[in-house]
Amino acid sequence: MSTATAALRPADAVIPALRALLGERLSTGAAVREQHSRGEDTTTPHLPDAVAFAATTEEVSRILALCHQHGVPVVPFGAGTSLEGHVTPVRGGISLDLSRMTAVLEVNAEDMDCLVEPGVTRQQLNDFLRDRGLFFPVDPGSHCTIGGMCATRASGTNAVRYGTMRENVLGLEVVLADGRVITTGGRTRKAANGYDLTRLFIGSEGTLGVITKVRLRLHGIPEAMSAAVCQFPTLAAAVGTVIATMQSGIPVARIEILDEVQMAACIRHSRLEGFRTLPTLFLEFHGTPAGVKEQAEAVEAIAAEAGGTGFAWATDAESRNRLWQARHDAYWAAIALRPGARSVTTDICVPISRLAEALLGAKRDIEESGLVAPIVGHVGDGNFHTCIVVNPDDPAEIERAWALDRKIVARALDLGGTCSGEHGVGLGKREFLEREHGPEALAVMRGLKATLDPKGILNPGKMFRN
Repeated sequence: MSTATAALRPADAVIPALRALLGERLSTGAAVREQHSRGEDTTTPHLPDAVAFAATTEEVSRILALCHQHGVPVVPFGAGTSLEGHVTPVRGGISLDLSRMTAVLEVNAEDMDCLVEPGVTRQQLNDFLRDRGLFFPVDPGSHCTIGGMCATRASGTNAVRYGTMRENVLGLEVVLADGRVITTGGRTRKAANGYDLTRLFIGSEGTLGVITKVRLRLHGIPEAMSAAVCQFPTLAAAVGTVIATMQSGIPVARIEILDEVQMAACIRHSRLEGFRTLPTLFLEFHGTPAGVKEQAEAVEAIAAEAGGTGFAWATDAESRNRLWQARHDAYWAAIALRPGARSVTTDICVPISRLAEALLGAKRDIEESGLVAPIVGHVGDGNFHTCIVVNPDDPAEIERAWALDRKIVARALDLGGTCSGEHGVGLGKREFLEREHGPEALAVMRGLKATLDPKGILNPGKMFRN
């Protein structure tokens, strides 16, 4: 890829043509370029040469064709909530903003699927679906777009029951680097013909093509939902409860862990009253009223054996939403511990049987580092985050944070886990890719990239270190 990268030329060659195509939706203003210079991460910002706000697949196709012709980098941009530097235009070029492509094009209630444009957020989609008795379950917890969720293979709090984007995307419309448009997958629940191109683009982080339509699998809104909170004397007791719950086969919809540092941050930030600064589990159960009651009672018994106390129920929507909003705001609560701070955020995932080793080991690493790093995670599927809170203007502290990140990831890999359970590779996880997958698998990935993007214009510098 180094040859293709070296051949990239300045965006000046395409800006006049893009302005003719998009008019005022092509911006070279400093403020707009600054907004597109980074995501929610600590990587060094880089200004794009211009920001193109596309409104249709045809426009995306023409933009890519022009940029391909002139060797100009293109970095897809959704909501800018990525945590691994995915949207940082490290080699300049065009930031391709898809946030104006917000149409819900189809809803097939009988077949429980829909077709949306990539700029639709999951909140917008679920608001649209609510009166139809359907919902889209993948819930990363931030105001991200469906296109960005596909590009990063997002998951979130509901993944333990409903799966990740990989399991909930039926098909895609994708614009390739040279402007060609292809459609992958379809509306059937299974198919046995051809290569699975849909899964190729899910998690490709804008390096293989630009997603312009997404066909999603939907689910019925459960008849009953109940949330619960339980607090524990130690983090080990909370983790043990998670492992016992999952190994018992209890079908929880969500099971989240917050260590005492994260809980203190959430109590302050979200004004959670009646809770102590102890390791805490947030749980949710979906199903029939009888089934939900049985599941919750079974988990309550497991938690009690581990020393869990204060098992509090929330069955009404307002109380449930309050609890989960506090959980979703955990990132903001964490960085609020230090005004003006940002976060280096890990997202390792391990087999559930190794969760205690990974999580408690991370806790020891944090204590030894002397850094502030709350732990929060979707532990039902072995995934957790450490939000390492840093001063963005202190390079030495940021390097200490990355050193801590590397220790936590290395342990996860040693335990048979992955360097990223949901955030993706971007810039932040490139160094771990070869160790996790091996040089031959990485060579195949590079070959796919070279085939679909021979000039290396799509989100260059991401996924691979060179």
